[in-house]
Amino acid sequence: MSRRARSIIAALLGLVLIIGIFIGVKKATSPNWTLAKFESQHLSWSNCYSSYECSSFRVPVDYEKIDGTFFTLQVLRHRATDQRDKLGSLIVNPGGPGGSGVDYAFNAESIVSPKILAKYDIVGFDPRGVNTSEPVRCLSDNEEDIFLSNDGKADNPAQLKTLISISKDFANKCAKAAGVKLGHYSTLEGAKDMEILRIALGDKKLNYLGKSYGTYLGTLYAALYPKNIGRMVLDGAVDPNVSLAEQNRIQAIGFDLALSDFVASQSQFTIADIQKLIDASATSPLVSSQNRKLTQALLVTALAASLYENKDGWPTLGKALFKARAENDPQQLLDIADEYNRRDNFGKFIDNQNDISIMITCLDWQVNQSISQMRDDATRFAKDAPVFGPFLAFAGLPCRYWKAPPEVPKISLKSISTPSVIIIGVTKDPATPYEWSKSLASALPNSVLLTYDGEGHTGHGRGSSCIDNKVDSYFLTGKSPLPAQVCVASGN
Repeated sequence: MSRRARSIIAALLGLVLIIGIFIGVKKATSPNWTLAKFESQHLSWSNCYSSYECSSFRVPVDYEKIDGTFFTLQVLRHRATDQRDKLGSLIVNPGGPGGSGVDYAFNAESIVSPKILAKYDIVGFDPRGVNTSEPVRCLSDNEEDIFLSNDGKADNPAQLKTLISISKDFANKCAKAAGVKLGHYSTLEGAKDMEILRIALGDKKLNYLGKSYGTYLGTLYAALYPKNIGRMVLDGAVDPNVSLAEQNRIQAIGFDLALSDFVASQSQFTIADIQKLIDASATSPLVSSQNRKLTQALLVTALAASLYENKDGWPTLGKALFKARAENDPQQLLDIADEYNRRDNFGKFIDNQNDISIMITCLDWQVNQSISQMRDDATRFAKDAPVFGPFLAFAGLPCRYWKAPPEVPKISLKSISTPSVIIIGVTKDPATPYEWSKSLASALPNSVLLTYDGEGHTGHGRGSSCIDNKVDSYFLTGKSPLPAQVCVASGN
C-alpha cells in the first residue's frame, strides 16, 4: 500500500527528517504574469540549516488558464563539494505522493554517495500543497486520528455506510480547505513545476533521482519534456498505465507476499496468528496504558510499515507482535503506526502528508467505479490477498466524491522516447511490485532495467554495491549499464 490508500489505512514511503512548518493556503496573485514570466525566474539563495541553501519560486496555479494566481514552492539544495568540476544539479524526490523533496534533499549525505555529492548540487523542492509549499490540511489533529483509526473493511452494509460517510466528509473538508486551488495539486502539474525549477537552476538538462511515487513524477516529466532529459534514475516504479483499483489490488498481493516472507523468516508467528489478531482488533482491540486502542486500521498500518524494510522493519515487527500477544500490550505496534502516520507522542501530526496524498491521488487517477463494483473488487481482493486485500478495495472511495476533476495526462504514456534512463525494480517490493518496473521499462524503450533480487521497497541506497555503483557510474559518466542486469540483495 502507498500513501494513496490513506482513506482506508495509512501507508509509508521512507521516513525523512521534517523541517517544514504548516503555513496555510494563500491565494497569491501576480497580475500580468505569463508562462514566459514564470519561466524567466532566477533563484535567490540564502543560507539555511547551517550548511544548506534555501530559495523559492513561483508557479501558476492553472497552466491551462494562467490568470496571475500562483503557488510559491520552497527549494533546498546541498551544494556540490567540488564546485569547480560540478556536473550540475540533481533533483531528488522521495515519492509519497506528497513526500517532501526539501526534507529528502536535507538528507543528501545519506541518500547519495560522496562521489555524487562532489559533482552535483542535490536539490529538493516541496511540490504544491506539500509540507512547506503552501500546505493544505483538510482535517484537524483529532479528525485525523479518527480518520486514520477507522477500519477500512466493509464486510456489511453498516461498515460500508460508514466508509462512504467519512469519504464524503473528507472530500468536503478538502474542498473547503483548498478553495479555488482544489483541482491543482496533481503530479502532472508538479512535472510542469519541475520544468520551471530546471530553468531557474540554469541547467540545460534535468538530472533526476525519483523513488517510488517519485517515479511517476519523473515519468510525466519525461513524457512532457523528452528533449530536456539529462540523467534520470527511477527507483521502485509506478506503472503509469494501470488503473488505481488495479494498483491497489497488486499492492495488496505484494504486501501479502512480503508478510508471508516475514513469517517464514522467524518461528514465533504464523499468518493465522496475525490474521487472528487482525480479526480480534475489529471487536476487542488491545488498549495501551495511555488508553489508545489498536484498531484494525492501525494494526494493518503497523504491519505494512514494517514490511517496507526487511533488515530493520521485520525484527521491529517481530518484537511488537510478541509484546502484543504475550503481554496484551499494543504500544510498540501503535508506535510503528504513529511513525508511519507522522503522528507525535502528543497526538499532533507533524506535516500534512496524510491529507495531501489523497488529494494528489484523486487528481492523478480517474476513479469511475461504482459502489457495487468496489464491493465486487473487495471479494476479488480478499481472494488474491487475504490479509491486506480487504483493506484496499475501497481505497479510491474519497475520489468518487471529489469536488474537482482529475488532471490526467493528455499524452500517451505507453511509448515515451527519451535518452537512456535507468529503472530499478526489486523482485519482492511490496509497495511498487517488480512487474511495474518491467512495465515502465517497456513504456520507456531507451531505458535500462536494473533488478534488485531481494526484499523491501526500492533498490538504490539499501546496501547493494552492485546497484549503487551502477547508479553512480551513470550519474558521473552519462553511460547506462548494458545490458539489463540483476543484482542480488547481498550486494554482489
